Formats: sequence, structure tokens, C-alpha cells
Amino acid sequence: MSLGSIDRPDVVLIGAGIMSATLGTVLKELDPSLSVVMVETLHDCAQESSQGWNNAGTGHAANCELNYTPQRPDGTVDISRALEVNTEFDVSRQLWAHLVRKGTIPDPRAFIHPCPHMSFVWGAGNVAFLRERYKEMSAHHCYHGMEYTEDGRTIAEWAPLVMEGREDGEPLAATRIVTGTDVDYGALTHLLVRQLADQTGFEVHYNRKVVDLAKGDDGRWTVTVEDTGDATRQTVSARFVFIGAGGGSLPLLQKSGIPEGRGYGGFPVSGIWLRCDVDAVSERHHAKVYGKAGVGSPPMSVPHLDTRIVGGKRSLLFGPYAGFSSRFLKHGSLADLFTALTHDNVGPLLDVAKDNVKLTEYLVGQVLQSSSRQFATLKQFFPRAAKKDWQEAVAGQRVETIRPSGHGGLFAGGELEFGTEVVVAGDKSLCALLGASPGASTAAVIALQVLQDCFADRLTEDAWLPALKRVIPTYGIDLKTDAGACRRTRADTAAVLRIENV
Repeated sequence: MSLGSIDRPDVVLIGAGIMSATLGTVLKELDPSLSVVMVETLHDCAQESSQGWNNAGTGHAANCELNYTPQRPDGTVDISRALEVNTEFDVSRQLWAHLVRKGTIPDPRAFIHPCPHMSFVWGAGNVAFLRERYKEMSAHHCYHGMEYTEDGRTIAEWAPLVMEGREDGEPLAATRIVTGTDVDYGALTHLLVRQLADQTGFEVHYNRKVVDLAKGDDGRWTVTVEDTGDATRQTVSARFVFIGAGGGSLPLLQKSGIPEGRGYGGFPVSGIWLRCDVDAVSERHHAKVYGKAGVGSPPMSVPHLDTRIVGGKRSLLFGPYAGFSSRFLKHGSLADLFTALTHDNVGPLLDVAKDNVKLTEYLVGQVLQSSSRQFATLKQFFPRAAKKDWQEAVAGQRVETIRPSGHGGLFAGGELEFGTEVVVAGDKSLCALLGASPGASTAAVIALQVLQDCFADRLTEDAWLPALKRVIPTYGIDLKTDAGACRRTRADTAAVLRIENV
């Protein structure tokens, strides 16, 4: 029995989060004749890590996240990774601006708001680091307009809550970029799926879980889908499959059986936020303020005090406090970690565990941390925070990728990858997205990578390339080196998206 009216689609997208929604949008922009089916286990799109309160919503432009700018042994700061992420966000901005111009997203304020991005540190060593970081970044055109201060009064003007009640004399420093944004990726995902659903040749099926993937002799994939209500099964035959199911991607990659997926494992990391919905507090803080992560902590655990606008409501968020759950998804099973163990990935998992003792110690410490200790961490950022104004909220689940560095098996090596990993079948008929940060903010770049990896034969002047350059005008241009193109695209997209530009 087929899944819907499109029983032999060109593309099946597994998962209805920001990644599948973005790839589906790009594909339909390039070739409206493509037939696309999206399958989602839950009752609606964007219910896992794309949901507004399940992620930090920074619009990661690597303006304020200090983990993207490590300090070298000689004291200088490496900004190369920050520049990569910074310009990747420009690609997302171009896609969104294109959709706003087309009218398929009527109002950009439905998902994106101007919000300054700040880095804030204390202590002489951290101040010296931030000063060096500012020197490196402000000299580059990508960080035009970055401000730096060690003056408490100026910091108080930028973010009054972080300074009120703070003792005099402590070394402090902050940077600010006023062109930052807050993005509600849940709202954006809904907008993208809605405009897809309005097009011919697209179907989305909720409450349907993919339980098997099998490659046929004809080169097509038979995707077996189970109804989460009555457990009946249906199939759909796809020419191309994209596994964009967040933490659920690894088990599906394993089910596909492609050789390129062997040896991959996953390490789940959960998170807890503290959240303030009290208007009298949230209205006094208009910034995303990032500090330094603890020793051994994963990148997603960089502490930050953020302005968030989710569902039109302005709130404050602080965290995340890292934790551990064996689930791969927030709505997943406690058995996820164990059922994903195979003879191919046990070796890489053990190798990573051996080399990441500090990370393990950090996570154990976070799990055992009392609520009073969590609140004490908040007060380092917001000295006059009142406990009655804050509630605990569970963040989205992340599965950090463990990449094999050998041929698999018990004695194979492994590497812990905190970014995103695109795993592609040798014949380009299937692609799986693993990993977490920077995730949603760079979904458009990931979609372009999928195009380049799996549809390279279509990226020609007589096929998709002209349309792609209309959607992403800087495609093929390195914004890290072309200052003029960088300035032009930022001015252009800022005007369309109604965000700040300097």
C-alpha cells in the first residue's frame, strides 16, 4: 500500500525539521517539477531541535560564541572557524530574503528579529583573551562594526542586567555587534513547510515513522513507513532520500546499510535552560550575551543570557546546563543509545571515550549539579536575578557525531565531531545529516552541500545553476575574501529581512 498520492516521488525527506524544510524549499525553487514527500514521526513539523525553545536561536553568525575562536599557545586567537560560520549564515539570510521577496514568507518578523550579539567576560586572563579576539576580528571586513569596551558603564548601557549589583574593581570586557539576530527556527520551519505544502508535487505525512530503508535493483529506495497510531505500514519508492531526522538520523543511516555509514556512532547530550517570562525583567535586556564555556564542556554548553522572541512573546533564556540522557531525541526512547551500538561503531565509541575523559567528567558534574548551583551560575551573568522569576525548561536533545577513523570493528579509532556531518551514499542516491551545532543557522549551506554532493550533474548553466544564483546571489563567491560582495549582500538582505546593518 502506498503512502499517499505520490507513490514514486523524486525525493523523500525524512524528518520535518529545519534541515528537511530548507532542502525541500531549495530543491523546489530550483526545479518546481520535482515530486517531494516529507515524512515525520510526530504530529507536526519542528517539534524537536528546531522548536523555538529547544535551541538557542542565535542566528549563529559566530559573532559572540567564544568557542569558535580558540586561543593559540602563543596567545593569538584563531578566527578561521568563526569566519566560516559567519559567512555561512549569510547564505541562510539570502535564502530567506529571496522567499520574502517572492511573498512566500509574507513577514520576516514572523521568525527573525534584530538583537545585538555580545561576548562578556571577567577576570584578567579572560579580558586579555577577549581583547586579542577583538583585535583579530575587528580587522576583518566580516566583523565590520564590532565594538569593544572594558568600561563597566558602557557595558551597563549595552546590557544593564549583567552589571547591576556587580562589585567594582573586577576586570571586565565585552564586545558587541548590533547586526545580530534572534531567530525562531520553529516558526521558520512552519513557514517553509506551509509554502511547500501549497505547491503541487509536495506532500507531508505526520504521525508516520520510517522503520526501514531498502535499495532495490532499479536503484530506487523503498521507504517503509509505520503509522504511529495503528502500526499499519505503507511504502514509498524514492529516487533520492534525505535523512534529516536530527538525533534519529543515525539509526536510519544504519538501516540503509550503505558502506559509507559504517562505523558512525553518536553520543547524546541533553540540556536544561532557565527561562524568564516576566516582562518587567525581559524588557530590560535586549541582547544575546555569551560567556566562556567551562573546561571540558561541549560547544553547545557555552553559557549565555539571551533575549528570545518565541511565538511573539519576549522572554529571557539562560544556559544551557549540559546533561545526559540515552535518548537520541527529546521524544525518543531511553534505549536509543544502546540499540545504535553495532560491531562497526563500538571501537570508535571506545576510542572517543578514552580520549574525552574531561568531557565525561564535565557531563557527570552537570548532571549532579543542584538547582541552587545552576542558579548561582546564572547570577554570575545576572547578579540580581530572583529565583522566583525563573523556571526550568528542557532543551532539545543533541547527538554529537562519532566519526570512524579506521575500518570499523572493536579496535577502530574514532573522532568526536561537534559540528554537522553529511554522509553520502556512493551512488549519490541517499544522504544523511548527523550532528548538531551550528545546525539550524547554517541549514542553507548544508542544503547547498547536499546539492553539490548528490546533484552535481544538475548544477550547470543549462540546468539548475541560473535559478540557484537567483536564490543565493553570492553562490560561488567567497565572502571571507570578497569584502565588496560581503557588504552588498548584507545590506541587501538586512533591508529585506528588516534587521540592522552597519
